[in-house]
Amino acid sequence: MKLLTHSEIRNPKSEIRNKLEIRMGKPQTLSAQDRFGFGISNFGFVSDFGSRISDLPRRSQRGFTLIELLLVLVILGILAAIVVPKFAGRTEQARITAAQTQIASFSTALDAFEVDNGYYPKGKSGLQDLVVQPRDAQKWHGPYLKDIPKDPWNSDYIYECPGRHNVGSYDLMSMGADGRVGGDDDVTNWQQKK
Repeated sequence: MKLLTHSEIRNPKSEIRNKLEIRMGKPQTLSAQDRFGFGISNFGFVSDFGSRISDLPRRSQRGFTLIELLLVLVILGILAAIVVPKFAGRTEQARITAAQTQIASFSTALDAFEVDNGYYPKGKSGLQDLVVQPRDAQKWHGPYLKDIPKDPWNSDYIYECPGRHNVGSYDLMSMGADGRVGGDDDVTNWQQKK
């Protein structure tokens, strides 16, 4: 068996370097760019084309112009002008629906009171008779409600028995957003003339 000398050992890496030396005409060590197609310079990555990526002009180094900022503000203003009224109308409609639902709940409790006692609670404070037993109600099986809530506009519901609109029973209403009786936004247990 023959021992190989240092000059006889073949190294595939040195062959690649030698091919590069022949092609480029000068001796050179392999860099990351030669091996992988990119490299790291002192100031940033070097692209395949030999220029540093950090040398390329970047738009992100500039700020926004005044016109661009104003354009964004105008677009946001237009969107707000379109969207806000739609949600505002939904909120008011939700309050009206909540008042109608609460009036229906009161009506169920008042009907249960009437079945047990033979009459509806009298006077303007009759809703309290659904929570606390009145002195004259001997067959009271309540409380028919846990408490008497305020309407969605934080006002008290108005109860009258006997009613002016429902003569045989009671009138029950919420004054609505304007907080006064007789407005167009009143929520009632009778049909209003529009």
